[in-house]
Amino acid sequence: MNRLNGLAAGLGRIMDRIAGLCLVAIMILVVTNVLFRALFKRPVLGTYDYVTLSTAVMISLALAYCAVQNGHIAVGFVVDRLPKRRQAAVDTAVNLAAVAFWGLCSWQMAAYAGSMASRGVVAATSQIPLYPFIYLVAFGLAALCLVLLVRAVESAMRAAGGK
Repeated sequence: MNRLNGLAAGLGRIMDRIAGLCLVAIMILVVTNVLFRALFKRPVLGTYDYVTLSTAVMISLALAYCAVQNGHIAVGFVVDRLPKRRQAAVDTAVNLAAVAFWGLCSWQMAAYAGSMASRGVVAATSQIPLYPFIYLVAFGLAALCLVLLVRAVESAMRAAGGK
């Protein structure tokens, strides 16, 4: 179990660093676009496409590490009043529901990317293919599912009286 937890945490950390690089690239692109527009009267073509696609990738890649750190919002004023084992049972149920939801989202995003690839859909201005970005979003959601699954197993062990 510790190896799986370490794998999920390590993968989340790597993906979070890639998301950070996406953010830096977005900032550089926006500043460059503003400077080129002001100084040379020629904006960087496709800036809107690059920024929106990179933002989607950035957010999806950062989700898993946010889950590793328990950085998501949780409203637990009712659950916090329950005994520890019942809290763990509720955590298990919530995490399993989240795995099911985000797993379905990841699967559908991958299917959508496949259909976009087969149809050859490209971004409006920059003419770059959209499917690699959609696959990255699906991968980010799949990594989130891995983290949530590890949390569900840990919660189930606590609920059963283990750990």
